[in-house]
Amino acid sequence: MIRVHARLGEGRTLIEVDGHEEHAEDGRVCAAVSAITQTALLGLEQVARQYPDLVSVDITQE
Repeated sequence: MIRVHARLGEGRTLIEVDGHEEHAEDGRVCAAVSAITQTALLGLEQVARQYPDLVSVDITQE
């Protein structure tokens, strides 16, 4: 099961994605969720590069 947990607050959004699809042989769902998540992150990084005084992106590897 892939779980997406989103919390919305005043001026704040937290999105957490974890898990893996089960009972599927081809991994299409996992690939789709991963692609959408990574594309959003890459887009935010580009915005941060264009507007470094306004946007900061902090990525940590675990």
